[in-house]
Amino acid sequence: MGAAYFYHLTQRPLEANLPMLLGKARQAGWRICVRGANPRRMAQLDEQLWLLENEPFLAHGLAGGPHDADQPILLTTDAALPNKAQCLMTMEGAEVAPDEVQSLERVCVLFDGNDPAALEKARGQWRSLTKAGCSAQYWSEESGRWEKKAET
Repeated sequence: MGAAYFYHLTQRPLEANLPMLLGKARQAGWRICVRGANPRRMAQLDEQLWLLENEPFLAHGLAGGPHDADQPILLTTDAALPNKAQCLMTMEGAEVAPDEVQSLERVCVLFDGNDPAALEKARGQWRSLTKAGCSAQYWSEESGRWEKKAET
């Protein structure tokens, strides 16, 4: 049974934090789905990941191609996990279900702590997942480095 890790982004944007988290998940040997809510935003993220210079290369693909099942990291807006991911990373309020948390190694919920709507959405997801019996951790970068602030 996995756990949901909530990442409260306050110091650096998603584009700076996501490559680090993807790298750690790949080091663990996991295949990853990154689920967003906006197809255009996912296409922008796809382009940004290809252009990274200071990070290790993160082989990935944008969902909708013929090789989705082969991608070690798949960017999608769909609820399916066609690449048999062991880790799901959600962003910008994309939905995550309790059964996903329980069946995957890890679910990461990344949210913009400077956006009141995103903060409220993440709080609702925390309540929903923990009420369903999922293990959860809350991480904050407010001090300038990542610190675990809560765990259930």
